[in-house]
Parts: sequence; structure tokens; C-alpha cells
Amino acid sequence: MDRNPPVSIAHHFRDLPDPRQVGNCDHDLIDIIVIAICAVLCGQYAWTEIAFYGQDHSQWLKTFLRLRNGIPSHDCFRYVFTRLDPQAFQRCFAAWIEALSHVTGLKHIAVDGKSLCGSRCRGKAALHLVSAWASANHLTLGQVAVDDKSNEITAIPRLLEILQLHGAIVTIDALGCQKEIAAQVRDQGGNYVLAVKDNQPRLLEDIQATLSRHLDQTAAVDDGSCIEMIDRGHGRQEVRTYTLVTDLELVRDRELWRDLHGVCLAVNERTSDGVTSVEARYYIGSLHGTVQEYARVIRDHWGIENGCHWVLDVTFREDASRNRAEHGAENLAWLRRMALSLLKNDTTCDRSLRAKSAKALADHDFLLQLLSRVSREE
Repeated sequence: MDRNPPVSIAHHFRDLPDPRQVGNCDHDLIDIIVIAICAVLCGQYAWTEIAFYGQDHSQWLKTFLRLRNGIPSHDCFRYVFTRLDPQAFQRCFAAWIEALSHVTGLKHIAVDGKSLCGSRCRGKAALHLVSAWASANHLTLGQVAVDDKSNEITAIPRLLEILQLHGAIVTIDALGCQKEIAAQVRDQGGNYVLAVKDNQPRLLEDIQATLSRHLDQTAAVDDGSCIEMIDRGHGRQEVRTYTLVTDLELVRDRELWRDLHGVCLAVNERTSDGVTSVEARYYIGSLHGTVQEYARVIRDHWGIENGCHWVLDVTFREDASRNRAEHGAENLAWLRRMALSLLKNDTTCDRSLRAKSAKALADHDFLLQLLSRVSREE
């Protein structure tokens, strides 16, 4: 293990544009960045908390940072992060994470949106971010803020542009089921699996007709197009059934969806306390895969909700964050996502994420370990 990971961080952040005026910088930009990364990993999420972290750990930080004018104030942290270019900030992180990890083979990238409820202020809507999550590696690959007067449909293409999609399977919920988005994924070398709902009524009607005809014709034949999975536990039973159809004769606009290969039906039957509910969801995909592969990526898509968004609210208190000024909320949200990725990828400490964060606050060696290792996908 590299015992001096901040040197690696300094290398990958060396080209990050400094938003401050030349000659008016009391602190090195890399010092501000590294202190913030360490503080957020240790559970400090507000600018005052980050500054206090730096003051309490200044002697240790001096072993690898210049700190030529001591620890920056909380106003300094706020000023820098509200003015940092979010896309440039993410590119530096992406280079750093890439240096720590080796992601090989097909990747599954789940794209989904999340609102930062606490950022709502002065009549403005809460900041809404669209993020990309590598489900197998538990890594946030990128995020884009949705413009105040726009929605995810305009943000998703901007997010896809900053991602390396070659060989990846991209899953997006129904709002992202757009012909242009499907084409962009294919143009960038990836495959798409997109949820379909009432926002595409003609497509949904054709998918339902396709699946209905297929199920009528193959009800008594096991042709490998259907798979059933059963989960039991905690007094509940879930039966998930997936059906994949590649005969698209009844899909009238199939040529408009770039390289469309199949449509998929996912039925979830859930029984709890004697009450049964059934939900049916529909998908289209360019992936030339089996029904088992479609079932896996559809199920794994919800990892961004359960393994990322929910954890950000419960462990990192993201919904309570009131930062909004300029790019501050977006950049701090990115720090939280990077901290989540590093904590999730640690396999040396059998503790909860919150407990790992507390351990990092008290144990500098463990913090260095978090900063120097990302688990590898086999």
C-alpha cells in the first residue's frame, strides 16, 4: 500500500483551475482540497466542521501538506468550493480513482437523479443532481446538476458525455427513455436498458402487445425467454419474473431506437403479512444478452437508490445540507459521493459506514488506507 496517498492526490489535482485571483491566495489549493477530502471521509460535512477538522489534525496534516499559512478558515473553504468548476473537479477525481482501481470487462452503470432537499431556499427549488453509479464497484462515476428551469432529460446527455461508456451497460429510469439518449449511449460504445412508462405511450402499447402475444404463444413452452427468482426472509416473499422478447415486429417505431434488440417485462409479486401486491415494469434494450443478464442489470439498477442515495441521506445527512451558493452544494455533494465510494470499497474493516468514518477520524493509518485503495472488480 502506498503510505503517502496525498502525493497521489496532489498529482491528479495539479491541473485543477484555481478559482481565486492570482496574488490573493493565502493557502495552496491542494491543501484545501486534501483537508476537505479527509474531513468528509471522517464524517465532517459542513464548512465549519471541515475547518475544525483541519485545526484538530494540523500536526498530522503538516507531514504531507505545506500549510504555509496554517489551516484555512471555514470562509476560505466555502469560497473555494462555491467557485470551483464542478466538471473540472470531477475530472480530477475520476483520474485519481482510475489510478487506484482496475475496472475490467463489462460495467453496469446506473443513472438516476436525487434532490438535495435542504438546499431549497428563497423560492428556488432544491438542487437536483443526476449521478452515474458503477454498481459492481460501488463507485460514483460522475454527476451533473439539473438546471433550475429544466429537468433530467437535458442533464442526462451532459452526464453521459463525461463518462467512458465503451463496453458498459447503461440503465436509466423512464424519464431518460428518449431516442436521443439511446443513440448517444450507442455512439459512445455502450448498450442501454431503459425503463418505459406512460411518457412513451406508443412504445409502451407496442411493448405490451409484443409481450402479450409472446406469452400467449409460449405459455406451455420453455424457450429460455423467461426466468423466475424467489426471495424469502423477514416474513416476506418476493417472486420476480423476467421475460425477454427479441421479436419486435409489433414495435412500430423500432427503427427509431438505435440498435434496439429486445423488450423485457419484469413482474414483482410481493407477499407480506398475508397481503400480496404485484408490480409490472417494462424495458427496452440494445443489449444482446440473455434474460438472466437483463434480470441482473434491472435488479442491480436499484443499487444506486439503496446503496448510494439512501446511504447519503442516512449516513452523510445529505438531505439536511443547506449549502446552495453557486457550485458549493454540487461540489460538496461530490465529496460525499467520493467518501461513500471509498468507505464502501474498504474490505479490511468489518464495520458499518458510519463506524468506518468514525474510525478514520481517530486512526490516521486507517484514513491513509482508505485514500489509497479501491477494490477491484474480478
